[in-house]
Amino acid sequence: MFKTQATALALLAVTALPAMAETSFTVLGSGGGPIARADRSQPANLLQVNGRNIVIDAGDGLSIRLAAKRLRMGDVDDIVLSHLHFDHVGGLLAVLGQRFQTNPDKPVMIYGPPGTKALIDGMIEGMGPAMEAAYGMADATIMTADELVQVQEIRGGETFTLGDVTVTTAKNTHYSFAHGSDLEAKYESLSFRFETPDRSIVYTGDTGWSDAVIALAQGADLLVSELIDLPSIMDTVRKTAPEHLVGEIEQHLSAHHVTPEEIGRMAVAADVGKVVATHIAAGARVTPEMTQGWAQQISAVYGGEVAIAEDLQDY
Repeated sequence: MFKTQATALALLAVTALPAMAETSFTVLGSGGGPIARADRSQPANLLQVNGRNIVIDAGDGLSIRLAAKRLRMGDVDDIVLSHLHFDHVGGLLAVLGQRFQTNPDKPVMIYGPPGTKALIDGMIEGMGPAMEAAYGMADATIMTADELVQVQEIRGGETFTLGDVTVTTAKNTHYSFAHGSDLEAKYESLSFRFETPDRSIVYTGDTGWSDAVIALAQGADLLVSELIDLPSIMDTVRKTAPEHLVGEIEQHLSAHHVTPEEIGRMAVAADVGKVVATHIAAGARVTPEMTQGWAQQISAVYGGEVAIAEDLQDY
């Protein structure tokens, strides 16, 4: 029996409180592609909200980085893809293959822009012989494609929910197809806003300067932005790319990605609480002096907290 009515009411009040929301955002792979780097995996992130595991982009190295987080592939609930460039989807085959071999109790849900279903269907078709042979046992129970994966294609301006998370999308400027063209209507590169019970996180994916991304990010607690160091990456391009392609590559990189100064300007315009720069597109070697310089360039414009991501860092 409670000694007093006040004690009983106090205990009831405590037990009636809702559970504290638990949100964490981990940069699994902080390197930009398409060339593999020795020091950084390709773009991938992990959003964990109240026990739900959401992978955001699935670059090469994803399975190894998930293992470092002690997360089994079958524990991944959802994968959200910003666009279909290979440095953002190169880890998907490992996701599907490992899940097939470990028999999770539900399919992984993959959300991505138009073209995602064709991509996954092609992977499943390519996995056909290994899925049919399975473990080399004639009477083995074999997981079907529908039991393995489900796909939902999404476009800019749409909203959907993943458990306790509301996801809002925006079409960004990583693609610049001719206005009104078939390609512009067919393909999109997306940015995402993740509203969790306790935080708002905006992930730009790959983008150039974008008013739509600024609108999406208004007042967000965390802006996770791509970053390009154009001078250092062009030094590498001039040494390695065919001369006749250098101008085209520079045009693409400058229009379809954001510099540290542009990140700062976008963060100010969106009034975000903190900036994390990832998808580091730079020369062959990234030094501490370079990362410090990028942070200083962002901070010269933006007064909030700034971090340059490394693999497996939590924010």
